[in-house]
Amino acid sequence: MRPPLASRLQPFTSTVFAEMTALATRTGAVNLGQGFPDTDGPAGMLDAVRDALYGGANQYPPGPGRPELRQAIARHRTRYGLEYDPDTEVLVTAGATEAIAASLLALTDRGDEVIAIEPYYDSYAAAIAMAGAERRTVSLVSDGTRFALDVDALRAAVTPRTRAVLVNSPHNPTGTVFTRDELAAIAQLCVEHDLIAVQDEVYEHLTFDGIEHTPLATFPGMRERTVSISSAGKTFNCTGWKIGWVCASPELVAAVKTTKQFLTFVSGGPFQPAVAHALEHELDWVEQLRTSLAGKRDRLAKGLTDAGFAVWPSAGTYFVCADVRPLGFTDAGDLAWKLPELAGVAAVPVKVFTDHPDEWNHVLRFAFCKQDDVLDEAVRRLHQLRQG
Repeated sequence: MRPPLASRLQPFTSTVFAEMTALATRTGAVNLGQGFPDTDGPAGMLDAVRDALYGGANQYPPGPGRPELRQAIARHRTRYGLEYDPDTEVLVTAGATEAIAASLLALTDRGDEVIAIEPYYDSYAAAIAMAGAERRTVSLVSDGTRFALDVDALRAAVTPRTRAVLVNSPHNPTGTVFTRDELAAIAQLCVEHDLIAVQDEVYEHLTFDGIEHTPLATFPGMRERTVSISSAGKTFNCTGWKIGWVCASPELVAAVKTTKQFLTFVSGGPFQPAVAHALEHELDWVEQLRTSLAGKRDRLAKGLTDAGFAVWPSAGTYFVCADVRPLGFTDAGDLAWKLPELAGVAAVPVKVFTDHPDEWNHVLRFAFCKQDDVLDEAVRRLHQLRQG
């Protein structure tokens, strides 16, 4: 009998996040694998969703999203000097994951090539495959101080079949934030080769050390060819709500909406007015979150260093990456699967996010978006690796 799962999706039967979280639960390990916070978002936002739940907002919202949310998203983008029409240039989605999948399904044809910068978030590869497009990858390179974009390799990856470049900054899993020069190089290539840029900006507010996020859409020639994607989950500690959005030209938004309406149709009716409230009134809370996360990053990075890992700096997101080789390990993937039993901590091997796993076989990703006592307990347990 022919296998029931289509061949293009057979490599994607489960996500490493689900597997590691299940393993952490089964073993009682501290879960620093999956990137979700263990505290709730701002009280005003939670009050707003309660009011919406009991105020009749429990039926289908409008297909593009509730007007007040689309208006709040458009106003939010003005912080970057970008103007979007909330009626024609903003689309609310079931999280950024759906926004990315719907964009690739809508904007690429079978045989088109999509360039992904690796390590890439795992849904990118699956979404490209679902669209029937072909994935080409360009690997970040490390000089020991940060993971940087190899502009020459990116330029070499463009072919006559290239349709889009998928850009994630701030970058999961490495924590790098692309510089203006790196983004300008991406923009120049997109304009030169008439490419669409799909930018995943879900960590746009979670940057540290005075580094600020810059949308690709702000560069010359990019406003009309960039699909900007973000969400409420990481910004407001509500990852389970799955409220994301697309901002783009009317033509691009109309294309993405054509696909999105046959995926989830609509979602999150009572959550949408609460996210609108948060975008309008809770950015001071987000600034406090950013400060808190910077401290947690430092706390975990120092703890990992003291435990014997070599740690790369993280300029944003929820994550730090660590080299396992100073502890005598050569295969971070093998170590990740053993770590919950070996030390009572779950982490994610970065090689699962790449097409070239051998080049990333020594790197683990740890999430620091946890309460301080959870991070301290994880570090205490990881010290067993050095003692062993």
